[in-house]
Amino acid sequence: MKLNRHCMSLLIAAIMLIPMQELSAKHKKEVKEPTDRELWCDVMYRMAAPVLSNMSKGELQKNMLVELSPTWDGRNKKVTYMECFGRLMAGLAPWLSLPDDETAEGKQRKQLHEWALKSYALAVDPESSDYLLWRREGQTLVDAAYVAESFLRGYDALWVPLDSLTKQRYITEFTQLRRVDPPYTNWLLFSATVESFLRKAGAQSDTYRIVSALRKVEEWYVGDGWYSDGPEFAFDYYNSFVLHPMYVECLDVMTKGGKNRIWNMPDCNYDRAVKRMQRFGMILERLVSPEGTFPVFGRSITYRTGTLQPLALLSWRQMLPEELSNGQVRAAMTAVIKRMFSDDHNFNEKGFLTLGFNGKQPKISDIYTNNGSLYMASLAFLPLGLPVDHPFWTDAPQDWTSKRAWEGEEFPRDHAYYE
Repeated sequence: MKLNRHCMSLLIAAIMLIPMQELSAKHKKEVKEPTDRELWCDVMYRMAAPVLSNMSKGELQKNMLVELSPTWDGRNKKVTYMECFGRLMAGLAPWLSLPDDETAEGKQRKQLHEWALKSYALAVDPESSDYLLWRREGQTLVDAAYVAESFLRGYDALWVPLDSLTKQRYITEFTQLRRVDPPYTNWLLFSATVESFLRKAGAQSDTYRIVSALRKVEEWYVGDGWYSDGPEFAFDYYNSFVLHPMYVECLDVMTKGGKNRIWNMPDCNYDRAVKRMQRFGMILERLVSPEGTFPVFGRSITYRTGTLQPLALLSWRQMLPEELSNGQVRAAMTAVIKRMFSDDHNFNEKGFLTLGFNGKQPKISDIYTNNGSLYMASLAFLPLGLPVDHPFWTDAPQDWTSKRAWEGEEFPRDHAYYE
């Protein structure tokens, strides 16, 4: 049987395609899926590198592609840079506190650490083009608190190595923030966090600003792991963004990790505050859907993975409740991180986070939101401060509660936390 020219061409193409298909299949087998930790490191580095590589050269304010809410309230847009730097460093500090090593991760971490130390110095140098907006706007108190929190979380790696002039400049800038009279909301904890850091650093601190804030937050506890953000309760994620983490960390400083009591505020108990945060962490874990999403509600939803901060803090400080395993929490958090940061749709053309929740969605921004605000997302990455051989990273992944429930598997009943 003779083959015409067309059939012969098809036959040759098919023959040639077979080894190409085999090669493609073989290549797919050889492509190694990143570990959970490698994935987290990659996202954290992508988030941090554009900020710190620029700021370490005094070029953040020159090169950052700033985005403001369409309903921006008119405050000085330079608040963007302190928001960006302070919030990023509060999430990055534990990772940068690990010792140097020659792994790929270690090289990333070492580079970020070097950039960070230079950035810290320029942030308080009045002669620097990246001197931050310390002396204007009440908003400065908020993000100075995240800078202070980064020093609390990475004291030996980030505060101790700074030169004496830079340290004195920080103490001066933190102290002058007493000019800001915080409203009766989560803002009280920003004052308390700044003063708690000053106390830890051996500088003069205002104990009243710490104690009065802690008393007020204690009064705002409404039960079952939830605080009210001020006298009126609002259903949002500010228990994640501010209330639980900063309340526990300020109490940590004031009581030396629960070893001491504060004589004039016996109701503010460190161990009890940790138990409340553990309960809230259990709620957060149950909010993660089988698909790696979480409910979108409340203001400041543009802070993305910042909603997971209590789970991250509990994991990093090895305080997870017995109801939550390392493998379960890591799997749930990884599912969210993958869902949100698997590609670059949450970054703008210059590599900075973009306004939105999952993509460019500027209209959901609040009046106070700029894209520096969005670096609250880094607060989910605190467990990177655990070494690579810690059970949080080495335990086998386990299905989280909602995944087990929706797949018809047995899962634990929920129960309220009573004191």
